[in-house]
Amino acid sequence: MSDPAAARMTSDEFIAWAIEQPKGHRYELVAGEIVTMVLERRAHALTKFHIARRLAEAAERHELPCEVYPDGMAVEIDATTIYEPDALVRCGPVPPPDTIKLSDPVIVLEVLSPSTRGRDAGAKLVDCFRLPSVYHYLIVRTEDRDIIHHARNADGTILTQIIRDGDLRLEPPGITVTGLFPAA
Repeated sequence: MSDPAAARMTSDEFIAWAIEQPKGHRYELVAGEIVTMVLERRAHALTKFHIARRLAEAAERHELPCEVYPDGMAVEIDATTIYEPDALVRCGPVPPPDTIKLSDPVIVLEVLSPSTRGRDAGAKLVDCFRLPSVYHYLIVRTEDRDIIHHARNADGTILTQIIRDGDLRLEPPGITVTGLFPAA
């Protein structure tokens, strides 16, 4: 495909195309259309790394069969939508080493940036909750050190709370995350 913007893609076509792109370039597929992701600011990169590390430590501490993936793993929403969250937690059997896309995260983490703020807090939030496995969608605001926690209840309702300090309990998978933000 020479001009991917000219034609809509399926998720499988997108993965094949994305693998062939120059290293360091990142994309998502939204309703069949390619969306280019821009370079990250320092605060964004450090915050997502820090929180992903805290999620991994919590999963290990609770001895759960969960893996924390930093950005780079594709989450397939449907046949024409694939996102690359800043981090995600997936529980269950370990997928094969050559896995590129997942469709069953339990926790999705997005650190807001000026270029993705609207999509991360809007369409991506709604789309991720289309996956029955997603119980938590965390939106991190680096400028005021808030985490907006959207959680699916057993009855399917989505409740939202704002975390400014303290620990964060995530059920499922049954972890408590401490030290959510890096030192200022």
